[in-house]
Formats: sequence, C-alpha cells, structure tokens
Amino acid sequence: MSFVSVDGPTLVGSTGVYSLWHWTYSAERPRKMVVTRTGSHRPPVMGTTHAVSTGHYLASAAGMRVLESGGNAIDAGVAAGICLNVLLPEMCGFGGVAPIMVYLADEDRVVSLNGVGTWPRAASVDYFMDVHNGEIPPGVSRIVVPAAAGDWLTALEMWGTKSFAEVVEPALGLARDGFALHFTGAEGMSSLVDAVSDWPSSMSTFAPEGRPLRFGERMVQADLASTFERLIAAEKSKSPVSREAGIRAAREEFYRGGIGEQITQFVQGEGGLLDLDDLGNFEVEVEETVTASFGEHEIYASGPWCQGPVLAETLQILQPDDFRSLEHNSVEYVHMVTEALKLGFADRDAFIGDPKFADVPIAGLTSPEFAASRRAQMDPNRATPEMPDFGDPWRFENRTPPESWRYVTPSAIPVAAEFDTSYASAVDRWGNAFSATPSDGAGGSPIVPGLGFVPSNRGAQSWLDERHPSSVEGGKRPRLTPNPAIVFRDGKLMMPFGTPGGDAQPQSMTQVFLNMAVYGMNVQAAVEAPRFQSKSFPNSFYPHSYRPGVLQLEGAFDPGIGEGLSRLGHEIEWLQTYDAGMGAVCGIEVDSRAGTLSAGADMRRESYAIGR
Repeated sequence: MSFVSVDGPTLVGSTGVYSLWHWTYSAERPRKMVVTRTGSHRPPVMGTTHAVSTGHYLASAAGMRVLESGGNAIDAGVAAGICLNVLLPEMCGFGGVAPIMVYLADEDRVVSLNGVGTWPRAASVDYFMDVHNGEIPPGVSRIVVPAAAGDWLTALEMWGTKSFAEVVEPALGLARDGFALHFTGAEGMSSLVDAVSDWPSSMSTFAPEGRPLRFGERMVQADLASTFERLIAAEKSKSPVSREAGIRAAREEFYRGGIGEQITQFVQGEGGLLDLDDLGNFEVEVEETVTASFGEHEIYASGPWCQGPVLAETLQILQPDDFRSLEHNSVEYVHMVTEALKLGFADRDAFIGDPKFADVPIAGLTSPEFAASRRAQMDPNRATPEMPDFGDPWRFENRTPPESWRYVTPSAIPVAAEFDTSYASAVDRWGNAFSATPSDGAGGSPIVPGLGFVPSNRGAQSWLDERHPSSVEGGKRPRLTPNPAIVFRDGKLMMPFGTPGGDAQPQSMTQVFLNMAVYGMNVQAAVEAPRFQSKSFPNSFYPHSYRPGVLQLEGAFDPGIGEGLSRLGHEIEWLQTYDAGMGAVCGIEVDSRAGTLSAGADMRRESYAIGR
C-alpha cells in the first residue's frame, strides 16, 4: 500500500475557519506506520497518524496534545470531553451525562458505556404530582445521579494509557486561568443568565459583574478547577499502586467522598431528593450496543436508555436501492427520509426507556424484518399528518406485549428549544476510535457552590405518566437524547461521529451518514450540506411539546423544495442557513480502501477538526 498525505479545502464560516483534514495509515498493520509524502502544490496541513474532532477548537487542541504525547484515542477523547465541560458549560458539564462508545482495534470490538445516571431512589411520579403540581420544574428536583465524571474516569481506567492528572491538565488550565468567551457562548449568555438568575452560584460564573459575560471576555471557573485538583490529589494517593487504582480513587472521591457529600448536601438543602447512597450505589456499566445494516455499512449505536435505536431503525427502514433515482435533498429525498424518521420516532415514543425497568423489544425494533414492515407503511406521495402509529416489534420476537405496556397519547404543548450538548471524537495511530456526546448544560439547575458544576438535570427528559417507558421512577435512567455512534464499512472501521441537538441528533446523523454512504461526499461536505428536521413527535424535554406535521428546512434549500414538500402535506418552517438547532456534527472518516482518513467539523457551532 502506498501512503500519501494531502490537505483539504479550507472553509470559512461565521464561527471560524474549518478544514477538511486528510492523513494516512496502514490498514494491514495498524500498529506500524510507514509513511512517504508526495509533492503537492501546497504543503500538507497534517501528518499521518491521528486526529480529533469536537465541538470546540480548544477541546480539539487538547485532545491532539494528548495524542502527540503518546496517548491513545481514549486518552484524547476523555481529555477533549472534559475540556468541553469547561468550555461549553451552557451545553454540557462535568457533573452531567456523557455516553461513550469506543472501538478497540486490538480486540476488533465496539463497547459502550451507559452515559446517564439514575433517578434518586425517592423519586416517583407521585412525588412530582404532589409536591410540584404535576410538573418537572427547573432546579434541583430534576437532578439525577451525575454520570459524566464516572464515565470519563471509567473509560480512562479501562482503555486509556494516561493518568487522570495527565488528561485533565488542559481542562484544569482552562478552568483556572480562564478563556475568552467564544461566539456560541456569548450568543446564548443572556438567555442563560435569565434562566439562572435566582441561583447565586451560577450567576457568579456567568455574570460575575452582575451582567452576562460578553464575547471575548474571560470566563474563569475557579471552583471547577479546585474540583479537578481534589480529584488529582485523590488519584495521587493511590497511583503508586497502579494507574488504574489511582483513577478508581478519584472516582471514589467524587461518588463516595468529600465531593459526593458536597453535592448531596447542596441538593438536599435546596429541597432535592439526591442522597449519598444514590451516588455511592451508582456504577458505570459497559453495555451492549444496537446495530443496523445499510448496504455494506454497519452502524453501532447506544442502547435503549438513549435514542440511539432511532438512528439504527431509521437506517434499516431506508435501503441503498431507495436512493438510486433520487437527487440529493430533492423533494422526494427529503420526504422519504423524513417519513422514515417519523416511524423511528414513533417507535421511540412507544417503546424506548431504561431496559432495566421497561420491557423494550429491542431485538424486534432493530430487526431487518421489522424495518421492512415499517417501510411498507410509507406513502411516497403523502406525508403522515402527525406522528405515525407505532409498529409491532413484539411479533418479530415471537411474543405479545406485556400486560403492563400501554401507549401514551402525546399532547400538543409548546416549549422553547433547548440546546445543551456537545460532541468529541478521536482516532489514534493504532486504529482505536472514541465517540462521546457529553451534555447537561447549566440552564436547568444550579451550580453546586464550591464545586463549579451542575449535577445532572437530565430528569427533564422523563415523563409523568407511569405507563410511559421513560416515566419517573427511583433508580431508573431517563431516556437520553445524546447518542454517539460508530460506523463500519465492509467490516472495517469507517467513522466515529455524533452531534448535539436534542431530538435533531438522529436526524442530522442520518443525513450526514447518507450524504457519505449514498452520495459519496467527504465528511466535511457531508456535515455542511443543508439539513432538515421533523418536529412531528413529542419533544424529549419536559413538557414534551408535539408539533404534528412540522418540517423545518435550513435556508440553503431552494424555495421550490419547500413548495413541493408542502404539496405532499408537510408543514414547512424555514430556518437560517447553518442553523445551530440542526446540531453540529463532527466525525473522523477512516477509508481503509484508499488508505486515508479525514476529519470533519460542523460550522453551525464552534466545532473544529485537527490532526497530525
């Protein structure tokens, strides 16, 4: 195999300069690098071994720094992910959620860490009905066990090579010394400060002078830096035993030590339910992925504790032959993909929840036969005017629904959009891949004084109807929107990818994947192509707004496309070009056939790809 390194087109967007990066690797011997460079009209912008693509340029730089120092993709991904917790506190936090997927090249397998904590044992639907008048209000009542810290530490312990002190160093510096507030953060700072105005601990971070921080002003998070230093100290107390023992000691400090005590004392002092036993009993688990086939591609997604099955089901409903005669982003294309997504979301609403509490027919939902039955229900000439009926996955498992299962009819309740997620991916010189979607921004609950982070407020994605598969219940995980993925092509790693965006996530990921798998786009072109998203299903965030028939198009679509979709029955809403509500997809493509790799980053937010 020959090896060449080439640079890609530089693209300038409203939030910075982004490049399509290319480098090369040896598919036959992933632990060995043999590199030659050919002449070019421009010198290569990258080398040949590894890359990072994340939701912020400084997080990508931090991940790259770890790779350059000899770390693997897991070390780099954890370093970048924790940096995102510092750089984007309005979108994700160290005490939030962080579902992680990892491809281990030596073992040729994909593993998944459950990324969301559980409801406190005392939580129940009755509690919210009696104490909060049938609502899940902002504040400490929606707090569940923080998972992100445990996820980062567990991934590092199990599959990394560095210490926590080494990978957290960039994030510690950013928190302690501060960073210039970026465009995305500044744009949403006023609304964030409005949301946290009753919480002094949050106001001291986002409005230290009594007004929202402005673009270019320095954001310092001294309490969060102190938390990192406490975890480093805990690690050092056991690091002489082993690297793994040190990391476990840091995790122990967070969940069962002084940090855990501060979390629960604050939450309970504010009237919340979380206690030290809830924290102490929480364990990060390695869980099964769900998979889907699309021609020569296989897609790995997280399990039914999140909406990963929507991506898997949608891509199995769609088939490569469906697109042979369809122009990209034509009326017919947008209609078909939208209707397939609606079917996936209808089944999400009916069946998906924590499988430890809900009897989820996941084998049926992800079977090709079930997908074929759903595809047969799509009308190429007419949009479903609301969310379609759910399917019958039970019969593809040769069983009937349990007596306890009941469908909950959605209601039309308006709610403002919530953006509170980011994404991190890494691929290393040995062929390992990392994919994570950290979330839980600071707008829904207060920062814990002295610790500098918000405990996970993911309870906002539960339902107050005991019949719903994702209803509130003590010890149960809310159904999570963040859902990282990893794609294979012809049995070989193709790409870790993911995005923020709430319910837009599986929709944007579906489109980016199709852009590449069907239309042959490189990863940067795929993430920049105009997007659309349906709203014709209950929103994952309380109070679960439902907007039957609504289909949003970015402004780059030709007006005639919107007119054609309207004639099919879609209710069209126009968004701006490169709208942040469509997410910000990042990914790193591994092309084993050509011996090249490429990284892409979405200009809809602060995303950036970097490598060497």
